[in-house]
Amino acid sequence: MHEDVRVTAWVRGTVQRVGFRWWTRARALEIGLTGYASNLDDGRVQVVAEGSHADCELLLALLRGPGTPGRVSGVTEIWSATGDGYDSFAIR
Repeated sequence: MHEDVRVTAWVRGTVQRVGFRWWTRARALEIGLTGYASNLDDGRVQVVAEGSHADCELLLALLRGPGTPGRVSGVTEIWSATGDGYDSFAIR
C-alpha cells in the first residue's frame, strides 16, 4: 500500500507567458496527479501536486527536463503530507 504525498515546487527562469502552466497541467494529468500550477508575482511558477511519491518525482523530472516551454533555471521543492486533496489539476 502506498500513501499519497504532496510536493510543492517553485520553478525559476523564463516560465511565465510561455505556456508553462498549461504544459505542466497536461503532464500532471497524463501522470495522474492532482493539484495546480500558478504564476507568482516574482516571475516563478508554483506547482502543487499530489499523488504517489514516484509520480510526483516523475513530474519534478519533467519540470527540470529539456522539454519544458520557456527556460527553467532551477526547481526547488518541499514534500509534505497531502492536504484536503484536489479534484483535478488546475491552472490558477
